Amino acid sequence: MEDIYISGLSKSFGSKKVFDSLNLTIKSGVTTCVMAPSGAGKTTLLRILMGLEAVDGGSVTGLEGKRFSAVFQEERLCEGMTAADNIRLVMSPSASLPAILAEMDRIGLDSCGDQPAAELSGGMRRRVGILRALLAEYDVLFLDEPFKGLDEALKEQVMAYVREKTAGKTVVFVTHDRAEAAVLADEVIML
Repeated sequence: MEDIYISGLSKSFGSKKVFDSLNLTIKSGVTTCVMAPSGAGKTTLLRILMGLEAVDGGSVTGLEGKRFSAVFQEERLCEGMTAADNIRLVMSPSASLPAILAEMDRIGLDSCGDQPAAELSGGMRRRVGILRALLAEYDVLFLDEPFKGLDEALKEQVMAYVREKTAGKTVVFVTHDRAEAAVLADEVIML
C-alpha cells in the first residue's frame, strides 16, 4: 500500500477559499487524524479524497484503484432495512447473520439487529454506520466525526473497537476532539 500525496491542492466555494496550495502526506497503514477549527475544510478534504468533490487545482495520488469505506457526519442508512441488513449490504455474501450479530454485540447493539433503521436512536444509528464501514472490504477508511452523539462510556467502548479493527490499516479520521485523537491517531495533521 502506498502513501497518499496531496500536492498543491486548491479548492474554493465561490469567493471562499478553502485550500490554497495544500500539501500533505497521509501515510499508509496508520490512522491519521485531521484537526482544524469548524469551516477549515476537514470534511471538504475527505470528500476530495473520496472523489466526491472536484478540486480547482493540484493533485491527489496514491488512491488509484483503492477501495474506500466511510462514516459520514450524517448517517446514511437504508431506513426500511434492519440494522443487521444495513451492515450486511457491504459484506461478502457468505457473511453469516450470527457473525454480524456478534460484531453488533461488541459495540452495544445486541438487541437491535432485527429493528428497522428508521426506529433506531441516534446513537444506535451512529454505531450501525460505524460497524458497516468497518466490516466492508476497504483499502482506505474515512471517518468524519464518527463518534458525535455518543455518550462518554459508549464512545470509549466504540473507540476501542475501532482501534482494534483498524490496526495496520490506512485511516483518515476527522475530529474536533483532542481526546478522540489521542486514542485513535498515530499521526495528527492540523489544517
